[in-house]
Amino acid sequence: MERPDRDDAQPTGPQVDTSSPNVARMYDYYLGGAANFAVDREAAEKALAVTPEIGRFARMNRWFLGRVVRYLCDQGIDQFLDLGSGVPTVGNVHEIAHQHDPEARVAYVDVEPVAVAHARALLADEPHVSVTQADIREPRAVLSAPGVSGLLDFSRPVAVLAVAILHFVPDSDDPLGVLRAYREACPPGSYLALSHAARITMSEHEARGGQEVYRGTTTPLVLRTREEIAALFEGCELVEPGLTPINHWPEATDEPPTNGYGAVGRMR
Repeated sequence: MERPDRDDAQPTGPQVDTSSPNVARMYDYYLGGAANFAVDREAAEKALAVTPEIGRFARMNRWFLGRVVRYLCDQGIDQFLDLGSGVPTVGNVHEIAHQHDPEARVAYVDVEPVAVAHARALLADEPHVSVTQADIREPRAVLSAPGVSGLLDFSRPVAVLAVAILHFVPDSDDPLGVLRAYREACPPGSYLALSHAARITMSEHEARGGQEVYRGTTTPLVLRTREEIAALFEGCELVEPGLTPINHWPEATDEPPTNGYGAVGRMR
């Protein structure tokens, strides 16, 4: 996979670990970005070699995010909490939301220092956008952070975006409980949008090979079943067409499904 020339001129402060691959930077590499290091590119190429579908999933997931944000804007949502937002790239949530409403507010949250540094540099002049460095598995810390509590009004509907992030949250960290905490902070009429990697067309060999590569990162990959992913929408009513392969939302196409499910749920 060819990528633009880069010199690894990324933020390398004390918080940035360049000794092991990072999933946010690997995802950036899949999308053709430059906010990654040699260790990330090496791991990403290993994953692509055994599971080529990973690159397609990354691209389709980005398209899913765009379709979801446009749908939510059409429902009148003008506040977004993007959990695990990753490295900024084309088609960011605020770019799409501001096409519908220039006053829409977007709070990005990520724990990865490189992703946060790039986002803050890119968004320094955006008055309705914030970037918070925090672990999404700690909802109380996220919700009380100035960039979140000071920007979003939780007395009005909020869209919580958990796009391609929960497959990095193991069962031991209680992903359902994590989402429940965010949902309980939002009033009825808010939304949860979620996408999650799953084995749909991948062979067992491909799935295991991909997971083996990700075990070399600080956030191993968890592939959940469709039923397990559906359970994450506790307290929500799924909008049509429900939980589908991400490239078949909101309507089916003739192309084969990619290996991930996604849906949007309205909080009750």
